[in-house]
Amino acid sequence: MKYLILIGDGMSGRPLTSLGSQTTLETARTPNIDKLLSAGLTGLVQNVPHGLKPGSDVANMSIFGYDPRKYYSGRAPLEAAAMGIRLGRGDVAFRCNLVTIRDGKMQDFTAGHIPTKAARRLLKKINKKLGDARVKFYPGVSYRHLCVIKNGNLKVKCTPPHDITGRSVKKYLPPDALLQRLMTVSQEILAPEKTKATQIWLWGQGQAPKLVSLAKKYKLRGAVITAVDLIKGLGHYAGLKPLKITGATGFLDTNYAGKARAALRTLRRQDIVLVHVEPPDECGHMGDSKLKIRAIEDFDRKIVGPIINALFRQKTPFRVLILPDHPTPICLKTHSGEPVPFVYFDSAKPRPRCPRKYSEKTARQTGLYIPHGHELLGKLYAGF
Repeated sequence: MKYLILIGDGMSGRPLTSLGSQTTLETARTPNIDKLLSAGLTGLVQNVPHGLKPGSDVANMSIFGYDPRKYYSGRAPLEAAAMGIRLGRGDVAFRCNLVTIRDGKMQDFTAGHIPTKAARRLLKKINKKLGDARVKFYPGVSYRHLCVIKNGNLKVKCTPPHDITGRSVKKYLPPDALLQRLMTVSQEILAPEKTKATQIWLWGQGQAPKLVSLAKKYKLRGAVITAVDLIKGLGHYAGLKPLKITGATGFLDTNYAGKARAALRTLRRQDIVLVHVEPPDECGHMGDSKLKIRAIEDFDRKIVGPIINALFRQKTPFRVLILPDHPTPICLKTHSGEPVPFVYFDSAKPRPRCPRKYSEKTARQTGLYIPHGHELLGKLYAGF
C-alpha cells in the first residue's frame, strides 16, 4: 500500500458575497478531487488546537501526526532544520522576512515576492553589517529567511507580518531591544538597494523540537515535496526526505509538473509522499479571490489529477488524504483556526459512488469530525 498526502495550503475559507455566498473552494472547479470524494470520505478536521494561534507551523505539525500542544516549539526551528542549520543549546531561531513598509504600514510581507537571487544578496549584506558572535543571518528562498540568536529571547511576543498587512507596524514591533535594533538598522542597510525590500521582520521564534520519525512510528519511508522551508523542516524531523524541485517557488508560477513527477518517482521506491502547494495561501493573504480560485484549480488539475491518474493506470493500491492545513479567508487576508475539509480515498476499498463537490459545506454536512488533527495520519495508515 502506498500513502499520499496532498496539501493545498490555506485552501479553505469563508463565504463571500462577491461569489454568491460561496467560498473560493466551493467556486473552484476541482473535478479530480471530486472524483475521489465520490468514492471516498469527507469530513472536517481540527488541525489547529483550541488556544493555539492558527499558524502554518501548528496546522502542518498536526498533519504530520504530531500533537502541537505537546511538541510545538516555534516555526523557525523547523525552517532551520530544512536549511541544514543545527541549533545548539540556548540557540533561538527567528523567521526573518524581507518586507515592504511604506509610511509606517506593512504594505507587503513578501517584498513583492522578491527573487531568491536578489534576496540572498541582501541577506549576505545584512549578515555582514549586523551579524556577530551572537547573531547570524541565513538566506533562504524569496522573502523567507532565518536569524539565529544565541540565548535569544524565546518568550518575546512577535507578530507574523502577514497578520498586519495594511496596518501601522509601530505597535507590533517586538518589545525587545536587540530585535528592534536589528529591524531598525536593516532599514538603513536596505535603503540604497533597488528592490521592494525595505526592512527585515523577525518573528516565529523557537528552539529545536524533539519528534519521533514516521519510520519509527509506522515503519514508513518516503519524501516531502514543497517550496516552503517550514514543511521541509517538518519532513526532516518526520524522517521524510525533502526533495529539491527546480522551479518550485511557492507561488502561482511554481513547477507543478516537476512536483507531480517527483511524487510518482518516490512512490515507485518508497511508502509515502507528502506534496505541499503554497499558492492558495499566498493568494488568500493577498485578498484576491480570483487568484485563489485559480490556485485551487491549479492544485486540482496539475497536482491531484496527474498523480492520481498515474496511480490508477499503474494499478498501484494507494490511500490518499487531501486537505488544507488551515483556512486563509479572503476577508481576513490571514489564517483562521476553524476546522478544514479533508478527503480520504482508498483505491483498494472504494465506496459506492456518490457524486459530490469538495467544499467546506459538503464536509460539514457529512457530520464526520476529527477533533484532533494529529490523529488523521494514523487513520490514513489504518484505513480509517
